[in-house]
Amino acid sequence: MNRAGLLILVLSLALVQASAAPSPGKKSDREALQAFQRLIGDWRGNGTPLVGTREERDKGFWQEDVGWQWKFKGKDVWLQADVAKGKWYTKLELRYVAAKDHFQLKATRDKETFTFEGKLAQKRLTVERLDPKTKEKHRLVLTMLHSNRYLWRYELCKAEQTLFSQKWQVGNTKKGVPFAVGDDGKPECIVSGGLGTMPVKYKGKTYYVCCTGCRDEFKENPARYVKEYEEKLKKKKGKE
Repeated sequence: MNRAGLLILVLSLALVQASAAPSPGKKSDREALQAFQRLIGDWRGNGTPLVGTREERDKGFWQEDVGWQWKFKGKDVWLQADVAKGKWYTKLELRYVAAKDHFQLKATRDKETFTFEGKLAQKRLTVERLDPKTKEKHRLVLTMLHSNRYLWRYELCKAEQTLFSQKWQVGNTKKGVPFAVGDDGKPECIVSGGLGTMPVKYKGKTYYVCCTGCRDEFKENPARYVKEYEEKLKKKKGKE
């Protein structure tokens, strides 16, 4: 066999091996959204405008109450936040889009819903949308600062500009939880894998869930989640 034939054979074998190699496993929606598990619960938000004079910013200050929970509908899984007394949005829905490997955030205000899309990097979710009429780019940035604190920031880039300007932000603190308290030693949510705060029972055993959404999902499919949980415990013990 000459050198050219040998090269073709080597390349062919490499292609066969590459095609036979298992592709990296894709995350399920539930697995991807676990990155935001810290959001589950009730929060007090303090909103502040980031434009205008100091006096104008102080006058524009507002407070809102936010409740995050898991939601399940068939194979559809997402996180939902209901915002009471919110100045900008009344409801948020956060989903994972596996085909694009990014997140989608739907923000509702006055019965109108705006869809943002973007990536999570280093505990910071950055999502954007383009207004088809004004050609302005709108950006929301969610930064998870601590297990008991996160920050929303809204930015705008006008059509004729290239840089975003900050317009407002909301600092959120979890209700009823001291800022410096960690989650060590607490039970695990059998559905989401987060911090379990609510007991549920199945066949005489007590498990925990983190929100009413997970509680309802567990009640619909208890055997499934108990099986997953027990398999997870077996794997954990096998590694010890």
